[in-house]
Amino acid sequence: MKKIIFFLLISISCFSQVDKMEPPFWFAGMTNPKVQIMFYGKNIAQNEVTVSNSIVISGIQKTENPNYLFVTIDTKNVAAQEFVFSFSKNKKVAFTKNYSLKQRRVNSRFRESYDSSDMIYLIMSDRFANGNPNNDSDASVTEKENRSLPGGRHGGDIEGMIKNLDYIHELGATAVWATPLCEDNDERYSYHGYGQSDVYKIDPRYGTNEDYLKMSQELHKKNMKNIMDYVTNHWGWQHWMIKDLPTYDWIHQFPAFTQSNYRMTTQFDTNASKIDTENCMDGWFVKSMPDLNQSNPLLLNYITQNAIWWIEYADLDGFRVDTYSYNDKEGIAKWTKAITDEYPHFNIVGEVWMHDQAQMAYWQKDSKIGAIESYNSNLPSVMDFTLHDALSSVFNEDKAAWDKGMIKIYDNFTNDFLYPNINNMLVFAENHDTMRFNEIYKSDFQKYQMAMTLIATIRGIPQLYYGSEIGMTGNKDKSGDADIRKDFPGGWNGDANNAFTKVGRTAEQQNYFDFTSKLFTWRKNKDVIHSGKMMHYIPENNVYVYFRYNESETVMVVINNSTEKQTFKTNRFKERIQNFTSGKNILSNNSIDLKNEISIEGKSVLVLELK
Repeated sequence: MKKIIFFLLISISCFSQVDKMEPPFWFAGMTNPKVQIMFYGKNIAQNEVTVSNSIVISGIQKTENPNYLFVTIDTKNVAAQEFVFSFSKNKKVAFTKNYSLKQRRVNSRFRESYDSSDMIYLIMSDRFANGNPNNDSDASVTEKENRSLPGGRHGGDIEGMIKNLDYIHELGATAVWATPLCEDNDERYSYHGYGQSDVYKIDPRYGTNEDYLKMSQELHKKNMKNIMDYVTNHWGWQHWMIKDLPTYDWIHQFPAFTQSNYRMTTQFDTNASKIDTENCMDGWFVKSMPDLNQSNPLLLNYITQNAIWWIEYADLDGFRVDTYSYNDKEGIAKWTKAITDEYPHFNIVGEVWMHDQAQMAYWQKDSKIGAIESYNSNLPSVMDFTLHDALSSVFNEDKAAWDKGMIKIYDNFTNDFLYPNINNMLVFAENHDTMRFNEIYKSDFQKYQMAMTLIATIRGIPQLYYGSEIGMTGNKDKSGDADIRKDFPGGWNGDANNAFTKVGRTAEQQNYFDFTSKLFTWRKNKDVIHSGKMMHYIPENNVYVYFRYNESETVMVVINNSTEKQTFKTNRFKERIQNFTSGKNILSNNSIDLKNEISIEGKSVLVLELK
């Protein structure tokens, strides 16, 4: 009996050597048939590895840390099935680990993604809606729910998003981008999710992996899309691998803490010093976010497979990639290409927070600017931060000048020639890192109308930040990030104001909502806006006029940024008005005569379908 107990104890001890196995399963029929499985456990590298079912092991890699073993298998022509890895020592099997190849969804490789026909609704995951109060705190993570603390965990979760999809759909949104949902086990300020501690696990305060899959399924039922916020540049300092690194150079390390200089221009500046370039890419974003080394092949493959695993598992429709231009640029280009090679239609928008069109265009796939130094990021889409810059000041410039007023918007589009794919730009007035638009403009509804009209009718993919549509404000400079990430009213039981319902909204909230919903619902079925050409005219008297047109339809947009009513002759626009005689204003349903002149009130817009 004692011998049996001793044998069981040894077996249990040996089995526990596999503490982590990632990816936890894989998929049959992938274009790249090889998958590298990371096994983690105490001194696991001391073992020999074999696998059942005639699966071919094409490579085994050990590192200086004996707690890791990277095993590559070839799944070419291998059907979905279960098989077993055996770990042996002294020619005796010490323990085994089951593994699964799962069946891919039909046509998974050619899944459609988001594009210029979509409107993306950006949600701060912890601050939108608390659908399941039972998961607000969890024993497995450090920070607990504390809604009274502005920078604390407030309890927003995946179930809250699912429960309010009808609200999002009514706004005219066709896609949801939620800030990162994977586990972030920082002791404080973990709510933002960008310091991830486990990239294969949804944070339990948001729900489970199964909940995230359910969110995709519920979105797809409504013909909407799920966009994951993916972080390639850094993890959180509480990530389990950071505490026991596979290799010394898994992250960028320095003799003393070195923060990024944030000067992304060093990535392509021909005059930049080597140390400045390295400190931009290799310096840590902040102290609590160790910087990942994408030039390490093991690390690069790990985050590539993780991204593909989430696409397959959660049936995703696209990525937004955080701090894209801080990565090792050669490494991130390989990461992006691997994903788009596997999914040819998959869209990825990178956060390239720069203030010059040529510098942003450098990062878009097939950029002629990048080609000067033989660089191609392979990144399909970038965010139009120069447009955001203009939108953040232009509507307070009532008097036009050479470089003030609507000429700022006009000038932004004069540089469209720099971008390889101008329709695949993300356009926005605000996001989770910027000052709230309605804060900048002191809740001036007319200025909100002008900005949203612009976002909805220009080239690119419009993105709306949660709460804009009900007039939410927030001052980042005065009260910190938490102030631009407030709880959505009505997302928590007991909220006095429930803006998710018409009956619960204030008159002001309803005014914002009705306008936003009408504008973006109209946009949904307008091919002329999604892919039509654009022609614009130099603003006069702070009035900006542009057209979107294709072979079958023409839309004329007029934005009067002056405080005074403006009247102007239409013969200047004959090139695009052509033989049209009137235009239906989609915002008021009124008809506007185009034969001689147009009048427009101060600080207002016209969106005219020409007839």
